[in-house]
Amino acid sequence: MSKKQMHRKGRGVPRIAMPHEKPKDLRGTLKRLAGYLKPRKYSIAICLLLSIAGALFGIVSPKIMGLATTELFDVFKARLAGNADAMVNFEYIAKILLSLTALYVVSSLFTYIMSYIMAGISQKTVYDIRKDVNEKIARLPLKYLDSHTHGEILSRVTNDVDNISSSLQESIIQIIMSVITLVGVVIMMLSINVILTLAIVLTLSSCIFLTKKVAKRSRKYFTEQQKIIGKINSHVEEMYTGHKIVKSFGYENKSIEEFQRLNEDLNKVGWKAQFISGIIMPLMRFVNNLGYVVVCIGGGMLMIKNAIKLGDIQAFLQYLRKFSQPIMQVSNIINIIQSTIASAERVFEVLDEEEEIPDKKDCITIEDVKGEVAFKNVRFGYKEDNILIKNMNIDVKSGQTVAIVGPTGAGKTTLVNLLMRFYDINDGSITIDGANIKDLKRGELRNIFGMVLQDTWLFSGTIKDNIAYGKQNVTDEEIYNAAKTAHAHHFIRTLSKGYETVLNEDANNISQGQKQLLTIARAVLADPAILILDEATSSVDTRTEVYIQNAMNELMKGRTCFVIAHRLSTIKEADVILVMNEGDIIESGTHKELIEKKGFYEDLYNSQFSHEDIKEVV
Repeated sequence: MSKKQMHRKGRGVPRIAMPHEKPKDLRGTLKRLAGYLKPRKYSIAICLLLSIAGALFGIVSPKIMGLATTELFDVFKARLAGNADAMVNFEYIAKILLSLTALYVVSSLFTYIMSYIMAGISQKTVYDIRKDVNEKIARLPLKYLDSHTHGEILSRVTNDVDNISSSLQESIIQIIMSVITLVGVVIMMLSINVILTLAIVLTLSSCIFLTKKVAKRSRKYFTEQQKIIGKINSHVEEMYTGHKIVKSFGYENKSIEEFQRLNEDLNKVGWKAQFISGIIMPLMRFVNNLGYVVVCIGGGMLMIKNAIKLGDIQAFLQYLRKFSQPIMQVSNIINIIQSTIASAERVFEVLDEEEEIPDKKDCITIEDVKGEVAFKNVRFGYKEDNILIKNMNIDVKSGQTVAIVGPTGAGKTTLVNLLMRFYDINDGSITIDGANIKDLKRGELRNIFGMVLQDTWLFSGTIKDNIAYGKQNVTDEEIYNAAKTAHAHHFIRTLSKGYETVLNEDANNISQGQKQLLTIARAVLADPAILILDEATSSVDTRTEVYIQNAMNELMKGRTCFVIAHRLSTIKEADVILVMNEGDIIESGTHKELIEKKGFYEDLYNSQFSHEDIKEVV
């Protein structure tokens, strides 16, 4: 990306460094996520009931299977004792098998229904989160977008929300089933033998304690991992958006080096997160094997004393598996949970950002805008401790053309940002037709203005849709007339599909000058009372510049116009020229008056004029 592009992207606006990661609030984040689930509480209650029923059917089955084992073992033991008449009660065994089959079928059915309902719950929940994030971004002030990279914002809106979505759908079901299974298994184990149950619970509870310690340590790495992903997205977005500039200036190697550095950071943090959380599984297997040893040895000793039957030991082993399995499932999804918490925190950080000052409840409306603009004792700084505009006073009459000139960083774009109320002033007032802009709704205020910027913005869609973007419910005839006024109609008609020609993502299937003519047509159609022009001819050829200048002259007729000028030769006919430097208006007047003053403007004009002469000679 060239310096010029970087300058345009944040022109007049300081880049604010991203803050360091704050200590994360696990409980608070989970509570907020639960708040999004609250509207689906009845569906969740149904899922709970189904999961309880399904888990209970699954929990009872080992006990019933143990009855069959005990029956077979008793017959075997009787035969060893010399009782040749001992026979297996096959009818009893068949009833047990049928009961088990019914239990498994019903349990599976309940689990399927619960999964179906839970999928709907998770999708609706994430829909609400996406909706809130989208609406929040619309309410955020421009300074938030100026101080965060596009990739960082996109990462939070897409990657982090998608991460929450997949986790809700996959993890919540497992967590619900695991908790219910744990409780049911403990109850069934207690019904078989209290001593063995206590031994198993003590053995596996130590593993839960260790798992919690490991999870707490790995969470910070998952948070850092999501942060670096955002930086990578930002880097990729910038490099691929400006890939022509990157190649033109031979920046490929530096771009690759920067990507490799970020990728290496992600690799290190991701490895730490996965390694630390990956300790949980081997730990669980080790403790689970200890549990089997305890059941086998302890159960065998109890069986010798006739305190427990063989079928109960078999059931106990199955319950041990059912007891450890939910814990292992939770340990399997602990990585997902940690990553989800980190993603949720990043999303909630966006939702917690300070919003624009809301419009007043008793906002006024300007019925017939004349276009009289006044700045009175305006004071403003992007930061409180760095005031850029100290005491600005401007009085613009209806229909006047006001040119704003000055060196880079003088505050030209800042003035427009204040006029459009993208930023609120620290002190003073800005009025339109005598009405303070703070007393107007932002939407109505911005509808008063039309903007034609140096950097054109067109979206992927037809030319007709791009022109109509500035106004709702327009007819084709109005679009054609706007294009004719903007001198864009001719080139549009030469395209194979005319007004139905689809512009691609970067609109690079038409020239830069044609893009600019379309943005002027859009402004013509919007029919604004006040026009803001940011030098629209600086990046086009001389012939196209004539077309654009003629189109802008048509657009400027009868309107109050603010022209941010870079080529001073284009604003000689302006009614008022405001010369800005370091945030202050240091000179004002017509071109002739300012030249006669022999001040800052004359120096600026002569230096540029001489430069243009040199270019012509060369």
